Amino acid sequence: MQRLPAIILASMLAGACVATPPPVVQPADARTNALACRSASVTIAFDFEGASQSRCTIEDERAFSILVSPEHAPPINPSAWYAFRYEAAPGPDVAITLRYLDSEHRYRPKREVGGEWQLLETEVAEDDRSARFTLPPGAGVVAGQEIYAGVRYAALIERLDRSNQTRRVVLGRSHEGRPIDALEIGDASAPNVVVLLGRAHPPEVTGALAMEAFLVRLVELVEAGSLEGRGIRFLAVPSLNPDGVARGHWRANLGATDLNRDWGRFAQPETRSVKSWLDSLPTNHRPIALVDFHSTQRDVFYTIPPELPTVPAQFTERWLDAIGARVPEFEVRRSPGHTSGSGVAKNWFYETYSIPAVTFEIGDETDRDLIAKVARAAAEAMIERLVEADLTVPGE
Repeated sequence: MQRLPAIILASMLAGACVATPPPVVQPADARTNALACRSASVTIAFDFEGASQSRCTIEDERAFSILVSPEHAPPINPSAWYAFRYEAAPGPDVAITLRYLDSEHRYRPKREVGGEWQLLETEVAEDDRSARFTLPPGAGVVAGQEIYAGVRYAALIERLDRSNQTRRVVLGRSHEGRPIDALEIGDASAPNVVVLLGRAHPPEVTGALAMEAFLVRLVELVEAGSLEGRGIRFLAVPSLNPDGVARGHWRANLGATDLNRDWGRFAQPETRSVKSWLDSLPTNHRPIALVDFHSTQRDVFYTIPPELPTVPAQFTERWLDAIGARVPEFEVRRSPGHTSGSGVAKNWFYETYSIPAVTFEIGDETDRDLIAKVARAAAEAMIERLVEADLTVPGE
């Protein structure tokens, strides 16, 4: 996992030249060509997977504005995503101004340099509706967060599926036909299922980094026999919204829906695919916990209020305590709450199964090494808590 430095000054980047191409996996079409800018010496383009649906305008030979706008009407908790590539001939630095429609500046600009993502020094307007930075001559990718798209998910699934403790499952297809990939981890006949979800919201890359590290460690622990004989397996869905990720959406899938408001409605194929898998479980099999990985402005765990009963009882409190004990430099903030019928995964899983359910939120700018450390600790602590948990359902 590459560490993101606190800040990289523009003067440190002035002589750098980046030749690493962006992950071009979707062909350029009329839409992406229309959004691009080309002056005599500079090209700004949005023609790769994860690029934003932004529009570029030319202010001068080496000065450009990028309008950062959502894929539909202003979404809940807007995540103003932008990602583009540039090519600049030798000459002065290129000036970029981000202008936000229906939102404010959230993600600090990052430029990919030799495989690492580095922060760019940025001037943000007082009203947070615009931000300005410069880029040196050369070529590269600039984005609000690291690009974590389909190619990386495919590599993760392939890597983990080499284990004799995992099985790849295609739960369904997105609006554009992309697979909703999942991994079953552990004994295929185990009746108790822990559900792990990720990437409902495309810009939430730190949550994706956490889930990746969590899954790698989890598979290691299951391979080592940590859950042998306990009757527990996992269903992991790392990328619930592959269309939104590919198209650089702020929040929604291709059905203009926030997938973390669709649980219970199941109007979208992505959430419906998970529900269909759950419905296919034998009558004596059931979910026993949910963890849904996301990102927000700070690290926080959204939990079911401790006064509401769950089976297993007090699992969340003990799990989070154990994470804090393993990584004392990480503040385990808790935000309990429950709103019936909200369409949020955490709430739906609790309402449906009376199980512990947690939204695992990682801060946008949390140190990437710390993210990996916390995620690994979370996997270890979860295994320990599952081993000691009483999974008996009252009345059964």
